[in-house]
Amino acid sequence: MGSDLSVVNAARVSFNKESELVVDGYIHDNETGADHVPVNPRLNAADKRLLRYLAEHNHTSPFRHAVLSFEIYTPLMVMRQFGKYRVGSSWLFEDSDDSIETWNESSRRYVTEEPVFYIPDVWRSAPEHKKQGSGEPSPDYTNILFSNLLQQRVEHCSDLYEKALKNGICAEQARLFLPAYAMYIRARWTVSLQGVIHFLQQRLAEESQWEIQQFAEAVRELAQPRFPESFEVFNIHV
Repeated sequence: MGSDLSVVNAARVSFNKESELVVDGYIHDNETGADHVPVNPRLNAADKRLLRYLAEHNHTSPFRHAVLSFEIYTPLMVMRQFGKYRVGSSWLFEDSDDSIETWNESSRRYVTEEPVFYIPDVWRSAPEHKKQGSGEPSPDYTNILFSNLLQQRVEHCSDLYEKALKNGICAEQARLFLPAYAMYIRARWTVSLQGVIHFLQQRLAEESQWEIQQFAEAVRELAQPRFPESFEVFNIHV
């Protein structure tokens, strides 16, 4: 929802102003049948300068007026690293205590489909001089050993999970047998443009966990074409 122009106009409303996109003309779209389709819509030079000013001076609230929504399928340990980056506002509706922040994920209170698990091919060593993160890849024999151990653990726990269900145990308790951090879950993540940019600044960083870096790159690939000027001023590139 929204575009770079949404950010510009959220800032310009302070002075009761509004910008429009520059276009090269309008055409008829033969595929959709739509008339008056703009050709090469883009921000004007003044609006690009405004975006850069906002970014450089940390005026982030205008970037909350564009919102993105993703469906994510990832191991739970990675999903938890999305949790700090949401809509970026805490407005409340007058008749409700619920904020507009949004986060929904599949629940094994209701879902009993076959669980899927993340089994790394490469296990990373512990870092030498810091408390978190990873060091160098482990030797091949260590990778094989621990991948096999995790696979055995997953299979054993999955068997116990299925056994509990077959013996009439409710799904919300049977799931206790599943190794949660390795299990894939599906979630909808709705977040402001500001939240996406902050997420990418943090999770594309070299010191972030390798797995979350892969998902962050996917988020960047999906979001950047829709907000190219905002990504440019925050220096988020391929």
